[in-house]
Amino acid sequence: MKSVSIVEAKAHFSALLAEVEGGEEIALTRHGKVIARLVPDYPRKAADAFRDLWADADEIDLIAPEDTPAEAVASLDD
Repeated sequence: MKSVSIVEAKAHFSALLAEVEGGEEIALTRHGKVIARLVPDYPRKAADAFRDLWADADEIDLIAPEDTPAEAVASLDD
């Protein structure tokens, strides 16, 4: 990850955004301390959030329950 000071980021913001569009992550620093990160925006799926947990799939019961039939819905006229 590339680190850039706030002063440098202000001067080269468009170029930094182009790098982020290309997949780069950039840490913004003030006095050498990271205060923010510019990261590419990409759609995340629930599967991505749980991928590490599923790595141990042999230890987890991943069998889905059977579907149950839908229940009747009362009409609005009743």
